[in-house]
Amino acid sequence: MKLYFLRHGIAMERPEWKGDDAERPLTKEGREKMARSAAVLARLDLKLDVILTSPLARARQTAELVAEALHAKDQLMQKSRLGLGFDREQLVEILREQAGCENIMLVGHEPDFSQTISALIGGGRIVCKKGGLACVELIDRMSLKGELLWLLPPRLLAR
Repeated sequence: MKLYFLRHGIAMERPEWKGDDAERPLTKEGREKMARSAAVLARLDLKLDVILTSPLARARQTAELVAEALHAKDQLMQKSRLGLGFDREQLVEILREQAGCENIMLVGHEPDFSQTISALIGGGRIVCKKGGLACVELIDRMSLKGELLWLLPPRLLAR
């Protein structure tokens, strides 16, 4: 099983945003870079079964751009478990809910993604930049033991 961890694109800075943080959107630059990244992802042919996104606006917008580029809008689902505070325990529940899936994209936030990836691969410092994508192959779905196959920084994806 492969898990693809996509961190949301560049969002408005907290001090600039006057509304609820959950509704803080991508910036124009963030949308443009994610659209370019989504085009690259389409060429990678990831064979995704599902795209799951955090309910926060910046992650939803990122996931929508990717789903559109992959012609996978019908595979896009919002999951509250991917909101702030996502961890291994939340991942266990997501995997239980998506039992028939072998290739899952998760769209969410830091530091949650880096910490979760590190836990899956047995430790190490991981940093998911805004718009970056990591691929973890779960060797054992039940014990959540995995191997980091790759971590792509946004500068490579948004070309």
